[in-house]
Amino acid sequence: MHETSLPPGAAHSQQVVEASDSRTRILDAAEELFAGGGYAATPTSLIAKLAQVPKGLLFHYFPRKIDVLVALVDERTLVEEAKEVDAVPGDPAGTLSRLARRLPLRASPAMRRILFREADTHGSVRERLGRLNGELIGRARFALELALPGARGDKARLEVAAATFAAVLLYQENLCQLTGHQIDPDAVADLIAHSLV
Repeated sequence: MHETSLPPGAAHSQQVVEASDSRTRILDAAEELFAGGGYAATPTSLIAKLAQVPKGLLFHYFPRKIDVLVALVDERTLVEEAKEVDAVPGDPAGTLSRLARRLPLRASPAMRRILFREADTHGSVRERLGRLNGELIGRARFALELALPGARGDKARLEVAAATFAAVLLYQENLCQLTGHQIDPDAVADLIAHSLV
């Protein structure tokens, strides 16, 4: 019988892959359970069971249950970096519509549910939503300034319009998860644009 020898470092590489896989399974399980029943109602034993890992391994990666939530929020809700704004001078409605389609939040439906459900009770989740809101307001304000070059002097109105636009988009994310009802971003963009001209 021949023994197969592994190249130097191969065993370590295999352990790293297995560890990464276990951690990912833990986060996948937590995402599913937190989205379904909520953070408070989900015991770590259930996360470990669904992830098919020993409970001790869960605590190796995440010493406290809150660490699992923080990792999910930090790693699975990405606010994309600002890209070039697709603004057309004189077309604030079209500019906002295009911006709405490029909503910077990248998260699964389950993660969106977790974000909106847990923001009231967990500072790290609230902070993430705050950063998202600030990013949306900043992008909308900048897009409106480009689309309405003559309105630059009226910063207060642009700020309110941008904040309203961001609030509707974030509310839409929450509403859609809860009820399935969609708010037409084009209609919102048109309404906000008409209020500025």
